Amino acid sequence: MTKAELINSIAIKTGYDKKSIALIVEGMISGIKESMNEGENVYLRGFGSFILKTRKAKVARNIREKTSVAVPEHMIPFFKPAEEFKDAVRSVKANKK
Repeated sequence: MTKAELINSIAIKTGYDKKSIALIVEGMISGIKESMNEGENVYLRGFGSFILKTRKAKVARNIREKTSVAVPEHMIPFFKPAEEFKDAVRSVKANKK
């Protein structure tokens, strides 16, 4: 599902216009990005958590040029689904088989 399809689906379910829903979805995505850029994790109860993880420094290798490159320690975003969300997905998968 794309963002446009999600917006359309929400608009159909709620009866609100797509333009308003698009602003809300964009605002939510923007809020999550801003919080994570400030080093804060985002917790959505019943859905999951957007958390920051630290990747340790390492030495990577460029196989073509046969050189090594030092990759410094850095933060990466990570999504951890809530148990409720995982259970819902598991039950849908089990019903499809």
